[in-house]
Amino acid sequence: MAVSFLRYEVSDLCLAKPALRSLSASATVADALEALKTCEENFISVWDCNHSKTTRSLHAGQLCRCVGKVCMVDVICYLCKDDNLVSPSAALKAPVSAILSKIPGQMMHVEPSCSLLAAIDLIVQGVQNLVVPIRTRLSSSSRRKQHPKCTTTTFHNGQEFCWLTQEDVVRFLLSSIGLFSPIPAFSIESLGIISTDILAINYHSSANSALQLISQSLSQQTSVAVVDSEGVLIGEISPFTLACCDESVAAAITTLSAGDLMSYIDCGGPPEHLVRVVMERLKERKLQGVLENYTLTSSSSYAHSLMSSSSDEESSVSPNTTLQPRSGRYSRSSSYSARMVRRAEAIVCHPKSSLVAVMIQAIAHRVNYVWVIEDDCSLVGIVTFSGMLKVFREHLETMA
Repeated sequence: MAVSFLRYEVSDLCLAKPALRSLSASATVADALEALKTCEENFISVWDCNHSKTTRSLHAGQLCRCVGKVCMVDVICYLCKDDNLVSPSAALKAPVSAILSKIPGQMMHVEPSCSLLAAIDLIVQGVQNLVVPIRTRLSSSSRRKQHPKCTTTTFHNGQEFCWLTQEDVVRFLLSSIGLFSPIPAFSIESLGIISTDILAINYHSSANSALQLISQSLSQQTSVAVVDSEGVLIGEISPFTLACCDESVAAAITTLSAGDLMSYIDCGGPPEHLVRVVMERLKERKLQGVLENYTLTSSSSYAHSLMSSSSDEESSVSPNTTLQPRSGRYSRSSSYSARMVRRAEAIVCHPKSSLVAVMIQAIAHRVNYVWVIEDDCSLVGIVTFSGMLKVFREHLETMA
């Protein structure tokens, strides 16, 4: 059984995986934003096609390569930059490369015959997405309905691709967890996979000061812990939650504290009192462009006056005033509903928790990490899928 497990290839993990939705590297940030708001996926792949190259040095279908991925968090962090806050409409005209990760090696093309062991090695080394050709092309009748801005990647030879993530590999290993006995029953503390290299911010600090941490957590596929002065974990600002929001969250990050931002992005939409705070502070900072570029759903003269340079300071506030996402991402039902309903409460475990328990916990909540806390809720560290995979990889070495 163990020997047969080592024969698995990445194609075995790609069964029933959907073809990637794509965006051209020549697209703009506005194109990426529109695609993200009309697609069900939280991430969209970005492709660079150079048809001037000959096929003598490249296999057919490799003239186009996946050079990165974008999600709503990339757009939000980009719009939060000082220059872009002044003129959001101008910022959206920038090329999509402006929001692509500058960290090399996060995307890697591999063949369907690539072994599972090799795939795990690549992920442990830092690759986030393994881009794999789909061996059997889907028939037109079986394909999902496409959107003009969000199409399935089809190259000159009709080749389609999917990608594998850390979650895909961990989920696959969990399906054969008995092969790794007794390791899955060991505590994460005894396995030494609790990392103290965490990203954290104080509850009362400005959310804007967490921008760099949010970008880092997206690159690391983790999250930003929100703690009090005693180091007690209160909640988190998670890229997985932000990815389900609208670009209007940029206004909240610019004006709110870290603690208030957690409430703002919580499932169900932003609280009305925080919406009023955001609008008032944007007006105080004279960020008229932000007010004009984000959709405001309100029947009150107060909200409309804030969007005018001659607003009346004494206008009344309607209880129905909200910053409503244009695409309804807070409430939209989709295949990613497990992430759509995620709250700002952090997913936590104890140092004595078993490896398999933490794996199940992370997969159940569709995250790549779990925070580790003591009984008094003080933050100890974090356990990631990458750390878990290192443990399994070492065990697989003994099976070879």
